Amino acid sequence: MSTSNRRLKRAKRSRVKMAELNATRLTIYRSNSNIYAQIIDGENNNVIATASTTEAAVKKSLKNTSNKEAAIAIGKRIAEKAVKAGVKKIAFDRSGYKYHGRIKALAESARENGLTF
Repeated sequence: MSTSNRRLKRAKRSRVKMAELNATRLTIYRSNSNIYAQIIDGENNNVIATASTTEAAVKKSLKNTSNKEAAIAIGKRIAEKAVKAGVKKIAFDRSGYKYHGRIKALAESARENGLTF
């Protein structure tokens, strides 16, 4: 079984539990060069807010889009957008990635800026 298949299997397990709870979730996708975050409504599966390092405003302010500093910036941006949309309590969907490095930096930044996991 390849690495990506194992990651997707872990992600599916956590998403099933979040679906049972109808939890609004913060979903993360991490590539080698960028990081993406979405707030997804638990009941209707609609995207409430998005943030990524591919956005022009974010890309200009960062020297590198694939490090912890970029993840911190995205965590702050997604938290601000979520609070503005009226969402404060979420479930953290790390998409099967380990809670380490860029994923951990994004999560801690989102917590510091108003989201509750």
